[in-house]
Amino acid sequence: MTHAAILGCAGQGLSREEQAFFRDVRPWGFILFARNIDSPGQVRRLVDDLRATVDRPDAPVLIDQEGGRVQRLGPPHWRRYPPGRAYGELPANDPLLQREIVRLGARLLAHDLAELGINVDCVPVLDVPVDGAHDVIGDRAYARTPEGVARLGRAACEGLIAGGVLPVVKHIPGHGRARADSHLDLPVVETPYDELDAWDFAPFKALSDMPMAMTAHVVYAAVDSRRPATTSKTAMRKVIRQAIGFDGLVMSDDLSMKALGGDFASRARASLAAGCDVVLHCNGDLDEMRAVIAGTRELSGPAARRAKAALARLAKVPEPLDLEAARARFDAAFAGTWAP
Repeated sequence: MTHAAILGCAGQGLSREEQAFFRDVRPWGFILFARNIDSPGQVRRLVDDLRATVDRPDAPVLIDQEGGRVQRLGPPHWRRYPPGRAYGELPANDPLLQREIVRLGARLLAHDLAELGINVDCVPVLDVPVDGAHDVIGDRAYARTPEGVARLGRAACEGLIAGGVLPVVKHIPGHGRARADSHLDLPVVETPYDELDAWDFAPFKALSDMPMAMTAHVVYAAVDSRRPATTSKTAMRKVIRQAIGFDGLVMSDDLSMKALGGDFASRARASLAAGCDVVLHCNGDLDEMRAVIAGTRELSGPAARRAKAALARLAKVPEPLDLEAARARFDAAFAGTWAP
């Protein structure tokens, strides 16, 4: 039995207790954070050890490696990458250049991750910021229009997939106009539905063919005035699945974020009941993970179909890459505008 969950671990190696827990509950996947990272060899061993606990060599191992302020791998072993906004600020009179460099940057990210055995990157951010919104998204967004975000978001997905890494579009159906940080509080968006549909939902519609998406812990009053999208059947069915048309695997954002209420079993249960295919818990706290698992179920039915379809899109042979030339081209594009 595989549980419909993605879990973290506490440190740079697995404790015996963690190993036994993961073997017993068999989560669908795992996620890494900076606390889990030291050196390339150490990360590769940890990734291998995580997969060994569930006896699945293709088990998803995720990371948030966007660039800018959200980058779990960094110097001295890995390069710094720019935030999304820096790509959108490349010469505006040459949109093909922007797209080329986003794709190239994502291909380089995929190279870094694939060398470690990491096969899923929680990129791209498809949220479209608006004036007055909290800066939790801010410079993570590629542009300030749905069209710009969609265009560059697709280029990022293409670069990751070409390098053998699955993208996760986030935060569906849109976090860009939230006036609170969902890590700390529950944002409530009062914008009328038609405006949400034309603006916030638009990039996700444009990339509805992607394999995986992560939800927003945001209440959209015009959709469901009581529940955030993660735990709202209405948001999941009428917006994410129908209006946006997303049929890939939907994972919750981190269940330990303060936007959600209730105990961890209840949070997991509510997310799955709303229509999430799998739930995500990130901080590696073993007691919290036990509670999350108590609220999850076997990955089966349509959720299992979507999970299998997502993994099937992993490139068995990555697109060829001249690493030295690619890095030189990437650096030249940002010369004088952004530096690591």
